[in-house]
Amino acid sequence: MFPALRWRRESFDHERAKIDAALAAGVGGFIVFGGTREAVSALTRELQQQAGRPLLIGADLERGPAQQVRGLTELPSAAALGWLDDLDATSTCGMVTATEARSVGINWAFGPVCDLDLEPKNPIVQTRSFGTDPVRVGEHAAVWLRALQEHGVQGSAKHYPGHGRTIQDSHAMLPRVGASVADLEQVDGVPFEYAIRAGVGSVMSAFVAYPEWDPSGRAASFSSTILGYLRSTLNFSGLVVTDALIMAGASAAQPVPAATVQAVAAGCDALLYPDRFDRVVAALDGAVGAEITSARADEALAHYSAALVAWGAGAGKEGGSAPDQGEPDLAGHAVVAARLADRATHLVRGDVQRITTPVAVSIVDDDVGGPYTIPPRDVFHQTLREAGVAIVQRATAARQRVILVYSEPRSWKGRADLGPASRDALRRLVPGAQLVVLFGHPRLAAQIPGKAPILLAWHGQALMQKAAGKWVVTRSR
Repeated sequence: MFPALRWRRESFDHERAKIDAALAAGVGGFIVFGGTREAVSALTRELQQQAGRPLLIGADLERGPAQQVRGLTELPSAAALGWLDDLDATSTCGMVTATEARSVGINWAFGPVCDLDLEPKNPIVQTRSFGTDPVRVGEHAAVWLRALQEHGVQGSAKHYPGHGRTIQDSHAMLPRVGASVADLEQVDGVPFEYAIRAGVGSVMSAFVAYPEWDPSGRAASFSSTILGYLRSTLNFSGLVVTDALIMAGASAAQPVPAATVQAVAAGCDALLYPDRFDRVVAALDGAVGAEITSARADEALAHYSAALVAWGAGAGKEGGSAPDQGEPDLAGHAVVAARLADRATHLVRGDVQRITTPVAVSIVDDDVGGPYTIPPRDVFHQTLREAGVAIVQRATAARQRVILVYSEPRSWKGRADLGPASRDALRRLVPGAQLVVLFGHPRLAAQIPGKAPILLAWHGQALMQKAAGKWVVTRSR
């Protein structure tokens, strides 16, 4: 079991009681959300010391280690890497992610995303996917994964058997996918096969139901049929994990403690992010020898022990898989990331010869609201100002206006399209504008009215804001 530790008010101090109780209960490790480089390093070091045993410490690092840890490197989204279609570049991103993650004590990355970008109405995959082609997605996932694990961090192919066809977000409900078993095995499952052949250490199962495969309507994490195929047909022998148990897809059929019993009985070895882990402990203890056979419990623990040997603290120093790599080259990694971001930023509609300055920058933010704060939205502005491009409050002519559209896949957002408020704002602002910068999926370009040129920058992260700003600077006068 792996409880979550969140950085709040510039500290992890509020998590102290949870840490003490979790370690006393014998958890397998933790998931880290947020923090500075220094704070995460101190936290993971203290966790390992207090535990007195190796732990797996994981984090969502799909867009590089800075997705969670300030002071480390941001990398472009999987969709941007898929569009570049440069396997060497994708491999480099896996290396950067691993070396920096391990330098702060994170030894388990929840990635790569092996889902296919098949459904335009999918609210949660979108730019997290390498693309639509199963083979090419598999190739990108495999090279990212090999580089990651060669540098000492366990990967996790997600979300098996594929979240790409859903039209709901499993954070908010239990999605159902009506695809045939043949399509799920021969299309959606292909990238997972590539990841398994590449030696992926763990596979994350989806809180998604596939009734054509398992008529019971259980989510994949609770389906012995679907997880059995992963073991017996795809020959995966590593760690099978749930997605975050705080998600509504986990508790759609029963409370989380009972759901965890079903997950382990069905074939899951590790349980991520239970909100009340004490209740889960009690449920599991009561179930072993009954709903969970002793053999299944022993098998799950054996898979976890094998992962500890390969990826736990100290691996590589005493014969494990990762060499002692020293401090990562953060400056060099930043240069690599910036070059990739620059290459991935491109026009998807119209043409721009020159940007008229000074510019008035308008923001249409489709990501406001929800349970999480949005990232800073001022990096684009700073990039222009640092290059000497003046920004004014109001355009004296529409041709001076540059519009930034932020629309990312976000948990609990619940939709893939631009919302009504964003569309209304775009109808007012776009006519006559000289450029629209889209920080989102390229499909959204079709929802932007008018004929203004559209620059695609994929995601609203600071890295891509800066790349878009540099693109504008090179064309300004």
